[in-house]
Amino acid sequence: MKQQITVALAGNPNSGKSTIFNALTGAHQHVGNYPGVTVERKEGACRHNGREMKIVDLPGIYSLTAYSAEELVARDFIVNEKPDVVVDIIDASNLERNLYLTTQLMELGVPLVLVFNMSDQAKARGHEFDLEKLSGFFKARIVSTVGHKGLGVNDLLDAVEATADGAGPGGEKVVIDYGRETEEEVSRIEALIQAEGAAQAAGANAAGYDARWLAVKLLENDKDVKAKLHSPAIDAQVEKSARHIEEVTGEHPETSIPGHRYGFISGACQEAVRSTIEIRHTMSDRIDSVVTNRVLGIPVFLLLMYLVFSLTFTLGEPPMGWIETGFEWLGGVVTGWWPEGSESALKSLLVDGVIGGVGGVVVFLPNILLLFLAIAILEDSGYMARAAFIMDRLMHKIGLHGKSFIPMLIGFGCSVPAIMATRTLDNQRDRLTTMLVTPLMSCGARLPIYMLLIPAFFPAAWQAKILWIIYVIGIALAIVFAKVLRVTLFKGDSVPFVMELPPYRIPTVRGVLIHMWERGWLYLKKAGTVILGVSILLWAISSYPKKEVFDQDYEGELAKIEERMPAAEGDEDALAALEGRQAALENAQQEEELSYSIAGRIGHALDPVLKPMGFDWRIGTALIGAFAAKEVFVAQMGIVYSVGEADEESDSLRDKLRDNYTPLVAFCIMIFCLTSAPCMATIAVTRRESNSWKWAMLQLGGLTAVAYVLTVLIYQFGRLFGLG
Repeated sequence: MKQQITVALAGNPNSGKSTIFNALTGAHQHVGNYPGVTVERKEGACRHNGREMKIVDLPGIYSLTAYSAEELVARDFIVNEKPDVVVDIIDASNLERNLYLTTQLMELGVPLVLVFNMSDQAKARGHEFDLEKLSGFFKARIVSTVGHKGLGVNDLLDAVEATADGAGPGGEKVVIDYGRETEEEVSRIEALIQAEGAAQAAGANAAGYDARWLAVKLLENDKDVKAKLHSPAIDAQVEKSARHIEEVTGEHPETSIPGHRYGFISGACQEAVRSTIEIRHTMSDRIDSVVTNRVLGIPVFLLLMYLVFSLTFTLGEPPMGWIETGFEWLGGVVTGWWPEGSESALKSLLVDGVIGGVGGVVVFLPNILLLFLAIAILEDSGYMARAAFIMDRLMHKIGLHGKSFIPMLIGFGCSVPAIMATRTLDNQRDRLTTMLVTPLMSCGARLPIYMLLIPAFFPAAWQAKILWIIYVIGIALAIVFAKVLRVTLFKGDSVPFVMELPPYRIPTVRGVLIHMWERGWLYLKKAGTVILGVSILLWAISSYPKKEVFDQDYEGELAKIEERMPAAEGDEDALAALEGRQAALENAQQEEELSYSIAGRIGHALDPVLKPMGFDWRIGTALIGAFAAKEVFVAQMGIVYSVGEADEESDSLRDKLRDNYTPLVAFCIMIFCLTSAPCMATIAVTRRESNSWKWAMLQLGGLTAVAYVLTVLIYQFGRLFGLG
C-alpha cells in the first residue's frame, strides 16, 4: 500500500475542476509552468486516512487529441508520469459533452475516478443518474460532488484511495468499437506498428501507449503521434486506410472516430440517465437571448469590456500612486545615506537602477490584480465563453478567434497585462499572434507623448482628429499584421474551437481571489527579474562614461549665482532671473553629460539612420530612454533641451520643440512611438509568456523595423508634398 498517492485532475474547462482542486488542497498549493511551454502547472497536497496525496491540476481540455499545448501536456503527463489515479471532473449538468474526454481516458487504461460535479444543478435540471450502471460502462468509480460547497470531497478521497489500491473498477481498458471498416484498418496499422517496433523506437513519449491506441491516433491525424512514429511504411498505410474508410463510409476517420465515441456515450446515457424535465427554458437561455443576440451581443460585450478596462485602470490608479510614493520615499531614504550634494555610483545604482527598476515593475501590480480579478469573475460566471462566441466571426476573418479580442482591447490600457491575458487563449498559434500584435494597440504610456506633441504642433480644431488617427492606425496595423502572421509564421489549419456555452454560475470568492493572486505573484516573480536587469543596464548606459571636462565652467557659474542669491532676496524679478539662469546651467550640464554617455553617443551614431525619418540625435537619445517606459520620452526630451523636469504640459518644452521641428516631424515621432519596439516590461513579459527569446526579439526587431519603414515613408512623402 503506497503511502504517497499521485492524483491527476483532468476535465473540461468550466467543469469546476479548479474548485475541486482548491477544496482538496486549500492553501497547500503552488503554481508554475510546465517545462518548455507556457501552460500553467498547479500542484498541491492533502492528507487522507494518514496518507499523503499529491494533487496535480492538469490544464482544462476537451479531448486528448493534441490540437493544443494544453492537450499535449495533459496527455504526456498521464502517460509519462503515470499518476496513481486520474480524476476526471465532469459537469453533471452537461454530461454527454464532458464524457467525451472520459472515453479517451478509458482507452488509455488509466486508473480512473469520475466526479459528477455540480450534481445539484443537474438535479435542478431534472437529470437522474444510475451511477452503478454508469460505473460499469466506464469501468470507474463515480462520485457526486458540489464543489463550491465542499460536498462529496471526502467520498472522492475515499474513491481515490480505493482505486490507487486496486480495489474494484478503475484501470480497466475499455475498447470502443469504431465499426467494421475502421476496425479492420486499425488492426492493419496496429500490426505494422508492432512489426516495426515503432512504439519502442519512438522514445519515452510514445513508448507508454499501446499499439492500438497509436493506430487510432494516427487515423485521427494526431500530429504529435505522427511526428513520434514517423515511418514511411506506417505513413503510407495510414493514408491508404484513411482513404479507404472515407470511400466506404463517406466520412474521414477524423470525423467518424469521434462520432463512434459519442455513440458509446449516447448509448450509456440512454441506459443510465433519466430526465424528468424534457423541455424548458433555463435562466442561462434567457440571459443568452440578450448577450449573444446578433444585434445586442457586441454592444453588451463592449460595455462589459469597458467596465473591465475602467476597473483595471481607474481603480488601480490610487494604489499605483501609493506604490510610486512608497518607492520615492525609499529612494529618498537611500539618498539620505550619503551627504547632500555628493555624487556616488553606488547611490545612483541603488536609487536610479535598482529602486527605479523594481518600482517600474511593482507599480503595475494593482492593474494586474484588478485585471485578473475581473477576468476570473467573467470566466467563472460563464460569460467569457459568450464573449468568444460573439466575437469569433469578426476575429476569424484575420485568422484569430474571438478570445483574442479581449487581450487586444486591454492593450489600450497597458500591453503588460494584455499580453498576460493571452493565457486565456486556446492554442499557441493564437497566443503568439496576439502577443506580437497587441503592442500596436496604443497603450496609456504613449498618451503623455501625444499630449505633449499634439497641442504643440496642431491647432485646436485638429487635435482630437490627430489623436483619433493615431489610434486608428494602430488598430489597422494590428489587423494587417495578425493576418500576415497567420498566413506566414503561424500558418496551418485552425484549431477546432468548441463553442460550448456553459450555464451561468455565481463565482466563488475564494476561487476568483486564488486566480487573481496566483497570476499577480507570477508577474512579480518572473517579469521582475528580467525588468530589473534591463533597468540597471539602461541606468549604466545613460550614466557612463562621466564627462570630466565641460564646454564651460558650470561649477564656477553656479557658484557665482549662489553668491548673488542673498542680495537678490528682496527683488522677486532678480531672484527669479537668477533661479532661471541656475536651472538653465544645471540642465545644460545634464545635456552635455547625457551627450557624452553611451546612450548619447548611440544617439549621435544613429543620426544618419534617424535623418530619413526627420529625427535628430536628441530624439534618438530620448527614444533609447523610452525603451524603459514610453512616457520617459517626455522627460528625456526635457533634459536634452535644458528645460529641467518636463511633463506633457510643459509649455517651455513645447516652445523648444516648435523652434526645432515641424508638425510633420511631430506626427512621425508619434507614429514611431506607436509602432516601434514596446517598453522593456512588454518585451520581458512576451519572453516569459512565450517561453522563448525568439518571439520577444521578433517583437522587438520586427515592430521597430516596421516603425522605421513606415515613418520614413510618411516623412519623405510629407516632404514631397510640401508638408515638412
